[in-house]
Parts: sequence; C-alpha cells; structure tokens
Amino acid sequence: MIDLKKNLSYIDVEIPSAKDMKFGIAVANWNNQITDKLLEGAVNTLLKYGCSEENIIIKRVPGTFELTLCAQLFAENTDVDAVIALGCVIQGDTRHFDFICQSVTEGLTQLTITWDMPMIFGVLTTNTLEQAQDRCGGKLGNKGDEAAVTAIQMVALQKDLRRDSGNMIIEDEGVN
Repeated sequence: MIDLKKNLSYIDVEIPSAKDMKFGIAVANWNNQITDKLLEGAVNTLLKYGCSEENIIIKRVPGTFELTLCAQLFAENTDVDAVIALGCVIQGDTRHFDFICQSVTEGLTQLTITWDMPMIFGVLTTNTLEQAQDRCGGKLGNKGDEAAVTAIQMVALQKDLRRDSGNMIIEDEGVN
C-alpha cells in the first residue's frame, strides 16, 4: 500500500553514471506551471548523475498529445540514447483526459518497441491541479526526477545487455 505522505521520488538504489549518455526531453507547454517544474527536475537529475548539458536536448510541444510525435522525431533525427516525455493532463468534465492519456501511453510504448530506444513516460495524469503540484516538486516528489532516473537506468541496461550479447557463447546443439 502506498504511503501518500512519502516522497515518491526517493531512490533507494545505486544509479549508473550518465556521463556518456545523451537524452532528448519532449515537454508539453500545456499546464506549463507543472511541466516546467517537471523539466527542471529531469534536467537537474540528469546533471546530478553526470550527463553534460550539451547531451540534453529539450524540445517543447503544444500539449501532451504531441509528445509522441516529438519522441519519434528525436528517434529519427538525433543520436539520443533515450527520450523523456514530460506532460500533465488533469481530469476535466469530459472524456478528453482518457483519450489523451491512452494515446500517449500507447504511442510511447509503440515507439519504444519500434525504435529499440527507451521512451520514458513522465506524464502526470491527475484528478486535480493540487495532485499535479504535489508530484512536480511538492510533497510527493517530482515525476521529472523519476523519469530522468528511469531513463538513465534503461540506457545503462540496454548498453549492458548489448555489450554482454557480444560476449555470449552459443553452443550448437546439432539440431537435425
């Protein structure tokens, strides 16, 4: 059970160095009082773990829905190791919330698989503005921090597995 008073951004594992990693950050302008704080958290976390400023590319898009295309454009046109998508969708009176959240989730998942590149979901999907504020540097931490740590961990995992696969010995069982 989750402790709602706990800072959800607290990381209790060793984080790899991001020294030789390059990241694209797609950030939505919609709800920018929230997304700017998510961006600040993500950038500060990447820098904290050794990523250089020149290896962080930030692109802004109008809203959360557009994050998926921006992530694809990063994959197609840059040499980033991972993309961090930052947005904020707050529940309203219509089903718009459901459509946007589902589209971005599915879009980023599909891009991850298609491009063999970590596409990190750093999108707040909250019921209220207060909940969003609690998760962008408030009492529950900063989802931008969490997204950056996830990106670093996934890039490190991908590099480790690729390096390890070159050292694997596959024995021929003599299948007839």
